[in-house]
Amino acid sequence: MAEIKVDEKEVLACCGSTHFAKQMAMASPFPSLDHAISIAKDIWFNKVDVIGWLEAFAAHPQIGDSPSSHTTSAQWSKGEQSTALATATDAGLQELSDWNARYRQKFGHVFLICAAGRSAAEILGELKSRYSNRPIVELEIASQEQMKITELRLRKLFSPKTKADSASSQYSSAVASNADKERVGVIGQHLTATLEGLPAKAPQVQARTRPPITTHVLDVSKGSPAAGIEVRLEMWKGSQPHPSFGETDTGRWVLEGSSTTDRDGRSGQLMSMVDALNPGVYRISFNTGKYNPGGFFPYVSIVFEIRQTQTLEHFHVPLLLSPFSFSTYRGS
Repeated sequence: MAEIKVDEKEVLACCGSTHFAKQMAMASPFPSLDHAISIAKDIWFNKVDVIGWLEAFAAHPQIGDSPSSHTTSAQWSKGEQSTALATATDAGLQELSDWNARYRQKFGHVFLICAAGRSAAEILGELKSRYSNRPIVELEIASQEQMKITELRLRKLFSPKTKADSASSQYSSAVASNADKERVGVIGQHLTATLEGLPAKAPQVQARTRPPITTHVLDVSKGSPAAGIEVRLEMWKGSQPHPSFGETDTGRWVLEGSSTTDRDGRSGQLMSMVDALNPGVYRISFNTGKYNPGGFFPYVSIVFEIRQTQTLEHFHVPLLLSPFSFSTYRGS
């Protein structure tokens, strides 16, 4: 497939952040859809700030509302909400509207969820569940949902482009003369004879666009990213394959990299850019005591295992921090 080029206007239909659209257009053309999605995730999570996230959220209509405009983005939104609208009663739509208003009043932005294939009852249940979140926690969840929507729309954007490219190739083949086909056949025989003696080419692994392990720290007590926190990434190298609860493990953790969170609370280059991670047990430690001397935790460590089948994946480990508690989950 030939490389596919996209412009800012096309990308804005996928995600309403102007910075995101500009960065994607600059990175264009893309050799494949998968490559475009990989670049999109890197730009969205590592290069677009909170203001850009909110700009993208604002481009979405409220769940349950039918867009009145005929833009590509509006029509895609209508299609993504079709299941919800088809399964909603009048009373259900009113309840959804009421909860949307409550949500916007609390969080300051539209309730965002990848609605494709979801019923009205399912979306309403998710809205009610997420309403109890702290604003900074909900901002992170909404950003994940926006990326799901962006990926879905990039697939829609690329679909007619790839079909057009395929049709063009088929047409070129169809109009070739018999003489051309005969010449191609002769050349092919020579190439086959030559290539038979060569070793098979190893499959190429797509290069990463960000380090394979990243983190993002949010200070829920302030409702903002936690900047300036020292972060260490270590790998278990003890005599046992796994560290055991309650056993002394001094000297068995080997430093893989360290960093300090930026103004957006992100860890930046926490480790080297490698295509494949070494399988094993890793530990991320946060110097929370230095960040908040009056807090309950002198430091926080999170231990997790990467298996042989996961070495090509990306691991994002956000930390939600308050003076007397913390929580984490694995992001994409």
